[in-house]
Amino acid sequence: MRVNITLACTESGDRNYISSKNKRKNPERLELMKYSPRLKKHTLHRETK
Repeated sequence: MRVNITLACTESGDRNYISSKNKRKNPERLELMKYSPRLKKHTLHRETK
């Protein structure tokens, strides 16, 4: 039931990270604070398709 997801930066639009999540336990989109190498700071990353 785990699927691979891509996390994209909300400020620059870069797709920096790949992760996995359990769709049954977390049906909504994942949002995490991750480091953006282009901006050189931590920004909000959201799950993309």
